[in-house]
Amino acid sequence: MDQDLAALRAQLSAIDRRILELVGERQRISGEIGARKRASGYPTRDFAREKQVLDAGRAAAAEFGFPPAVAEQLLGLLIRSSLANQEQARVRAEGQGRGLPALVIGGTGKMGRWFVEFLQSQGYAVTVADPAGAVPGFAWAPDWRDTPDDFAVTVVAAPIAATGEVLREIGARRRRGLIFDIGSLKSPFAADLESLAAAGLQVTSLHPMFGPDTDLLSGRHVLFLDAGSPAATAEARQLFNSTLAIQTEMPLAEHDRLMAWILGLSHAVNIAFFSVLAGSGESVPRLAEISSTTFDAQLQVAARVAEESPELYFSIQADNPHGAAVLGELGTAVGRIAGLVRDRDEAGFVQLMRRGREYLARRR
Repeated sequence: MDQDLAALRAQLSAIDRRILELVGERQRISGEIGARKRASGYPTRDFAREKQVLDAGRAAAAEFGFPPAVAEQLLGLLIRSSLANQEQARVRAEGQGRGLPALVIGGTGKMGRWFVEFLQSQGYAVTVADPAGAVPGFAWAPDWRDTPDDFAVTVVAAPIAATGEVLREIGARRRRGLIFDIGSLKSPFAADLESLAAAGLQVTSLHPMFGPDTDLLSGRHVLFLDAGSPAATAEARQLFNSTLAIQTEMPLAEHDRLMAWILGLSHAVNIAFFSVLAGSGESVPRLAEISSTTFDAQLQVAARVAEESPELYFSIQADNPHGAAVLGELGTAVGRIAGLVRDRDEAGFVQLMRRGREYLARRR
């Protein structure tokens, strides 16, 4: 290798190490800032300060001769990492657990595991009940029915098809403590939730609108659906008070209608997208070599959807009583586009896009 090239690369490696050393120092100082915020009662997130940091970064980038967008992306990543650390520290410091026992039924599943770790971070002594096996570092029972009735919190993270049966057995045993499910749909067991609440159990329903790889809840939504026990819903909300999550209460009966659009439609669009590609005979690497910005973005989303549980996604489509109507609307929309293109109806196509643009502009 050319000696001058090797020397330049060595300089780059040294600079990279210095950058990483500074990132570590930034994280340490960010942790101290987080501790002072908690002690003084300040919120974890300060949007005005974030804007100052990003604006200063863009100005510095222009001064140092590289694109401001690079500085904004880099600083945005560092801010997000700092916020995640501060949020996790706040959850640990302000957690409600204090060594109280908590049970996660289905704790080896992806979201079940997230709640296992979330409750542990708040100081709960977590037991996992799952026939699929144990979670290293946690107490385990293959069958929740063999566990004692002394849990302050019970999370039902079972598959949608099994959640109703679990809830009914919980009701029959009149289990104590806060009880909630985290299902993506509620219709299959809404009546069971309401029956438990009517019987006096501390039961409510949650829907975390994020995936199990989420490490920062800022900007993420957690839905709380009162099944007839407002005290239980309030107690469940307290679990998230030390996070940056957006807490939203909504009627239990309204949930699945909205999920038909939010989950059902978005999943179906991406499943259709990768199904067409998979049946096209075209090579994904070849398409990636010549792809557009829009295609790349859609491909990334579709790839994440394809990695999810097919059984769960089928349930979200098939078990939602509002799902078929939304899928019908999707089919109608695709047919309309095909008809406009077939008939070379440019005016109709333009009108379709303008209508969508106006709708999305109102949403923004």
